Amino acid sequence: MRLFRSGEIIGIAADTLDFALEASEETHPDEYMGLLRGEDARDLGLDREGTVITDVLIIPGTESNPVSATVQTSMIPNDMHAVGSIHSHPNGVLKPSDADLATFGNGDVHIIVGFPYRTTDWQAFDREGNERKLDVLTVDLADPESFFDFTQEDIDSELSDK
Repeated sequence: MRLFRSGEIIGIAADTLDFALEASEETHPDEYMGLLRGEDARDLGLDREGTVITDVLIIPGTESNPVSATVQTSMIPNDMHAVGSIHSHPNGVLKPSDADLATFGNGDVHIIVGFPYRTTDWQAFDREGNERKLDVLTVDLADPESFFDFTQEDIDSELSDK
């Protein structure tokens, strides 16, 4: 089991994008906010190097209204799989605001999902707010119950490989 992601972010799992679109729609008219996690593409059966976004973490205590969503930074886990953030714009605008840009420094990719939350109503950005390409990939995702299914030996093995 690999505990650390490697390489460039090459895409987002279709199921993960579907989850974010549905969560954004359910939260509407308030903004939706989550953090993105990724897995090594090879561990997902892809024959290429890089990281695939596979999970959206919902942070306890996130406050949301129609024009913003705020994450309590003290609740963000120290996660080696973290790759960026995702949030919705209930107004449908797929461009980062100044407030968005101020938070984009953490992570490599940031996704904005816009109303009406269809599969075409999203855009990925780099940490400077420039649009970037992000493929939607069909991959088999692990059972969510296996999220914490690793041992200290697994961690030690990963650390010794670095």
